[in-house]
Amino acid sequence: INFQINSGERIGVVGRTGSGKSSLMLSLLRCIYTDGEVYLDGVRTSSINLDDLRTKITVIPQMPELLSGTVRRNLDPFDQYDDAALYDALRSAGLYSIQSEDEDARVSLDTAVASGGGNLSVGQRQIIALARAMVRESKLLILDEATSAIDYRTDAVIQSSLRHELKGDVTLITVAHRLQTIMDADKIMVLDAGRIVEYDSPKELLKNKSGHLRALVDESADKEHLYRMAEGVEGVASPA
Repeated sequence: INFQINSGERIGVVGRTGSGKSSLMLSLLRCIYTDGEVYLDGVRTSSINLDDLRTKITVIPQMPELLSGTVRRNLDPFDQYDDAALYDALRSAGLYSIQSEDEDARVSLDTAVASGGGNLSVGQRQIIALARAMVRESKLLILDEATSAIDYRTDAVIQSSLRHELKGDVTLITVAHRLQTIMDADKIMVLDAGRIVEYDSPKELLKNKSGHLRALVDESADKEHLYRMAEGVEGVASPA
């Protein structure tokens, strides 16, 4: 595997089960051994202190783990930011777009969080994890099939936040479960049996009639929408 991602790019990663998507993400974090070298900002990650490396990168998995305490503690465990900054991060991450009209069910900075976040919905946990990355100003954000277990409305809210609220120098890597989350990415990487078999813009990849991405798109029930997204004439479905 040999590839380069530029600062600020939005990259989608797809592949069938066992293609190597998770292993690739683990290698970026030095969670698994690699024969070759991984560079971050031109520096070999093997030469970076592990704690320093992992503070530069935020990973949002399918089921984010949250600290017991409050939403505030999860966003700012060391009390470095004021409430205005924390509420702004929650807004940017899309929390208010999915808030319940029931006052008792609404999430605020003082909302209690059980160990692991078990008292919150998966969507709320995803949004809090995204807000935490925004507060930290992480330069590399990895979503590892993060939205595969949430409803389409919440997914659309999160995708809108990723497209419109992240700063321009934040690099986003999305390991996709739903193709619509990546069809407007700058580039899509297709993995197969641990190899990169395609890596280009969605529009270019879909021109290949025998291509891997095209095969995945053609198998999808919403393939016409995916083709329009790749052409840039239609965005992700807006939240209701």
